[in-house]
Amino acid sequence: MANPVLNDTIFRKNAATFTQSGVMTVKGTMTKAFLLLLMVIAAGAYTWKIFYEATNPASITSWMWGGLIVGFISAMVISFKPNTAPFLSPIYAAAEGLVLGAVSAIYNSAFAETAPNIVSSAVILTLLCALVMFAIYRSGLIKVNGTFAKVITTSLITICIFYLGSMLLSLFGVNVAVLHDSSPLSIGISVIITAVAAFSLLMDFNFIEQASAMGAPKQMEWYGAFGLMVTLVWLYLEILKLLGKISSRE
Repeated sequence: MANPVLNDTIFRKNAATFTQSGVMTVKGTMTKAFLLLLMVIAAGAYTWKIFYEATNPASITSWMWGGLIVGFISAMVISFKPNTAPFLSPIYAAAEGLVLGAVSAIYNSAFAETAPNIVSSAVILTLLCALVMFAIYRSGLIKVNGTFAKVITTSLITICIFYLGSMLLSLFGVNVAVLHDSSPLSIGISVIITAVAAFSLLMDFNFIEQASAMGAPKQMEWYGAFGLMVTLVWLYLEILKLLGKISSRE
């Protein structure tokens, strides 16, 4: 699978740990994904409010880092122990919401003059992108087969290496400007990464449908919803970053 979270191998190894009766359905998974999305929005609204109402807006940094740490730990546990998804997915959603709210507020403040609608634009584009990818998946316009999975997986690995390499270089004082500036090359890289994130949704939809068809346990709905949320969070951040780069050139 392209999404390392929605990994059927990990699920098969942990299938025996699921105890809830019933079987997974696409409708049930999407319902839970919607609930997680609401939690992300609620938590995001909280840190957004803190940023604009606090005497010291910089205090939002602690909330952002706290959310990053809790979100990362929750994601790792769920990824290797899918049976924890019903309990940890809401925690992950709330933690990521704190991060997204903080990042969104920072971007909104930074581009208040040049792009006052940057956050709302990123939200709308993320939702539209998800709907378009879902329509493409349902129509069968793009076949989610082995070749497609290999292309997306290779792209994801390349992106991870690119980001990790940049982080390591930054520790040694090397500034990888192509990640942050608004040059045509930087914008082009962001477009490619955003596209990979968008097409990863097709893999998520396919996993959810296939797991449901195979009669996966009911608790797997939370696992599928969590994996879908991971991709949506990533997609939103990449779109927001891309809009920021474009706005910096204007």
